Amino acid sequence: MNLLAPIERAELDPQDSSLEALVERFIVSQDVKPNSRETYRRGLRQFVKWAEAQGLQTPEREDLLEYKDTLAERGLSAFTVSGYLVTVRRFFEWAEACKLYPNIAKGIKGAKRAKNFRKDPLTVSQVKELLAAIGRDTLQGKRDFALLNLLIRTGLRTIEAIRADAGDIRQEGGEAVLWIQGKGRDSKDEFVLLTPETLRPLQDYLKARGGAKDEEPLFASLSDRNRGGRLTTRSLSRIAKDNLRGIGLDSGRLTAHSLRHTAITFSLQGGATIQEAQALGRHANINTTLIYSHNISRLAQAPERKIDSLLAAGE
Repeated sequence: MNLLAPIERAELDPQDSSLEALVERFIVSQDVKPNSRETYRRGLRQFVKWAEAQGLQTPEREDLLEYKDTLAERGLSAFTVSGYLVTVRRFFEWAEACKLYPNIAKGIKGAKRAKNFRKDPLTVSQVKELLAAIGRDTLQGKRDFALLNLLIRTGLRTIEAIRADAGDIRQEGGEAVLWIQGKGRDSKDEFVLLTPETLRPLQDYLKARGGAKDEEPLFASLSDRNRGGRLTTRSLSRIAKDNLRGIGLDSGRLTAHSLRHTAITFSLQGGATIQEAQALGRHANINTTLIYSHNISRLAQAPERKIDSLLAAGE
């Protein structure tokens, strides 16, 4: 049997207590979306391969701690390491609940993440330069401007922008809004406000397209292979990256996701409360929003300037 190869429920042998067999039973038993099941599969594949290389069939808690150290030594990000450990913890929780294997992962923590974000926001001047550099005399230019302008002004995640359909632009309380399918959601049950500065470029783009049916993607591909089809997140990332490079911003810390960081940062700089910024970013945990606030306060009240003033006074 190939490790973690897809197996139908009928093919599983309930008497097989090998590690790889238990992992397969765990995966097929999960009542989750297909992409979540594949996330479990990828994460546990790493663990099973490692355990096999160590000759482990009945791992113990000390083995999991060694596995955690191995992941860190491979140079993986704290986010990736934590993701792998989450799948391992859930597997052993399930195994213990089914009385198949003790939960040796209980209490094992993920890797400590950096306090700041992995991507940087843009400055006001950089945003103005970015948008001004996008020519809007072609359909592609109108689309790219409408797309990047939307991300900057609403803080949408890339997947949320890609999932949007033309018919998701609606009216709510007399205001134009875009209904979105948020992260981890099954339906479009949240919205962002479309101010006139956000709405007009979208309308110009849709008009240039010749209109779009409600069920058609809001942002459509112009490639020969997928013309009229929905943009992918990879295509959106490329559009953002190409335009950032076009104004000389070629850094691994400046990506499409930076535009979301920019929107939340700008909202706080513009006077939004922490709660309002949390609503904009749709952060489940307000501590995520507080990171933005901390960074802004740190710069505004930087004690380094006080040191400069003190030294200058002594000259």
